[in-house]
Amino acid sequence: MSTTAELLKGAAELFPDEVVTSAHVRHFDLPLGAGRFALITLDNGLDHTKPTTFGPQSLAHLNTAIDQVEQEAADGSIVGAGVTGKPFIFAVGADLKGIELLKEHEHALAIGKGGHDVFKRLSSLGVPTFAYYNGAAMGGGVEVGLHCTYRTVSAAVPAFSLPEVFLGLVPGWGGCALLPNLIGADKAVSVIIENSLNQNKQLKGAQVYELGIADALFEGADFLEQSLLWTASVLKGEIVVDRPVIDRGEAWDQAVARGRFIADGKVHGAAPAAYRALEIIAAAQDGDLQRGFDAEDRALADLMMGGELRSGIYAFNLVQKRGKRPAGAPDKSLARPVTKVGVVGAGLMASQLALLFLRRLEVPVVLTDIDQERIDKGVGYVHAEIDKLLAKGRLHQDKANRLKALVTGVLDKAEGFADADFVIEAVFEEIGVKQQVFAEVEAVAPAHAILATNTSSLSVTEMASKLKHPERVVGFHFFNPVAVLPLLEIVRGERTDDASLATAFAVAKKLRKTAVLVKDAPAFVVNRVLTRFMGEVQNVIDEGTPVEVAEKAVEPLGLPMSPLVLLELVGPAIGLHVSETLHRAFPDRFTVSPNLKAVVEAGKRGFYVYDSGKPELDPEVAALLKQGDTVLTEEQVRARVLEAVAQEIGLMLDEGVVAEAQDIDLCLITGAGWPFHLGGVTPYLDREGVSERVNGKRFLAPGVASVPA
Repeated sequence: MSTTAELLKGAAELFPDEVVTSAHVRHFDLPLGAGRFALITLDNGLDHTKPTTFGPQSLAHLNTAIDQVEQEAADGSIVGAGVTGKPFIFAVGADLKGIELLKEHEHALAIGKGGHDVFKRLSSLGVPTFAYYNGAAMGGGVEVGLHCTYRTVSAAVPAFSLPEVFLGLVPGWGGCALLPNLIGADKAVSVIIENSLNQNKQLKGAQVYELGIADALFEGADFLEQSLLWTASVLKGEIVVDRPVIDRGEAWDQAVARGRFIADGKVHGAAPAAYRALEIIAAAQDGDLQRGFDAEDRALADLMMGGELRSGIYAFNLVQKRGKRPAGAPDKSLARPVTKVGVVGAGLMASQLALLFLRRLEVPVVLTDIDQERIDKGVGYVHAEIDKLLAKGRLHQDKANRLKALVTGVLDKAEGFADADFVIEAVFEEIGVKQQVFAEVEAVAPAHAILATNTSSLSVTEMASKLKHPERVVGFHFFNPVAVLPLLEIVRGERTDDASLATAFAVAKKLRKTAVLVKDAPAFVVNRVLTRFMGEVQNVIDEGTPVEVAEKAVEPLGLPMSPLVLLELVGPAIGLHVSETLHRAFPDRFTVSPNLKAVVEAGKRGFYVYDSGKPELDPEVAALLKQGDTVLTEEQVRARVLEAVAQEIGLMLDEGVVAEAQDIDLCLITGAGWPFHLGGVTPYLDREGVSERVNGKRFLAPGVASVPA
């Protein structure tokens, strides 16, 4: 048997570039004469923008600190020990960079075992141990605290989670075994399964306390002092921490069943992490922690060597790194300042855009439209949304008043846009209408103003072709709902200049959007991939496959919603319009479904009715459908749909629509909610062998979003 030190030394050799977290021990006398105390502070020596993580060397540092504290506890020189973090950060879990490099199952097992061996020493020190969650805590950061006897949390903690299932892992350093034994299985399922699969939802400090994960909640300003005062009272017996009795009977079984229901709804059995986590929670029912830890080690090692985790880490890196440094963006020093924004249109999309620009840029925003009634409605929408934010306590009254004063509406574009630096149109999706709007704006806006279009599928180059200065027109394609989906496709027309493009990227950054540079090609990225995907589903329905078979066929992709529910969200008329645009551009690959056309002409909002609470095919739509007699199985449908998507992405990359396959995945994750555990789409197509079958090659090199060879 290897010792913990040997395990960690071996693992450290695999991670040469680890950002090492030190574990500093300091001693002081607690208040109230409670005795001498040892406090371990986790700190990687960098500011809060580089959160503290645990790689093998970091775990070894913590192990050494615990050696010292254990000795002091044994000789009676301390009455307790605590763990806390550097300012604003407690610790955010395992160092994922190292995990990407692992090639062997036994090395992965060593990582799980090494973390357990270090952390569980905190529960057997011989003196009470305390975790002080002073800042962001995730994954292993949360788990190191769960091994302590007591926990306090700062009300200022902005993010606290066990996000492993979201990435394709399980909380593997104690989380699956300890959390349900601390707060009950149902609450643990909410934190480990539900929050993770709900786009990695984070808890705030107060919620951590309400769930019972922490025993006390203190304000951020004097958090450590208050925690130490509380610690002294606990050690002196003046405060007794009461924890609820855990129901290990039917309630536990029901919680695990609820977790399976949530996982089935989100990933449809297509991703293993949630199910492995639930197995460990189920096994922890009798309170045998060591058995739970052993199960965590096995699950962690298996998942580390699987494609889902590699895809999850790949997706995480896309969003956190590539999304913040867009490929192909011009030098940011070329960007011009934006001190006033104009919005052409005052409908729902335009009003959402006005609200976003107003909140993020805090500059005057002016809406125009064809009549005063529409303008008033648009400005009214923005005011109402600001009032909602005020009511929820997310804005102060002064700020709300200031923002409301900054948004106005006028009929006359000359009056509204004469001093605007950035004008965006969100009018009807018709090239003639948009050309006319831009001609009117160009006549009145300053020479330096950017003219942006929120078109979802039309040519930006064609839109700008009749202007005197087409170089300042840029595509700025948002996704609905604007406030929720992070993606912004920034489209470079054939004559767009670098300064206009740089300004567009600078504005996107202030809007806190994930900007991806795309070529001016039909429907850009997301709508082109989705339209090919949906088009193939529609084709098999038109040919004769029952609707429910076609829908169920793509469930293993774990998409946020089925194709026809998505069509309902987008609107069948918009879906039809985009498919017609793409059919004109690529008639051999994009079809216009006669059944979809019939649904739109009948004025139907979608294929389903929800009378029973769940989607059922609308009898009126069923009566409209004219189907052939070719009936495919789910497997055949899935193969056809995936092959169509692989072909389309291959062609998009050949055309240079984006710089690399990574940008297509980034677009699908942030603009269409495609799952992290797939890495978007290209790692999945590679893993399933579809890329090579269709295009003769993988999209990504082996080792990118997969286990290195």
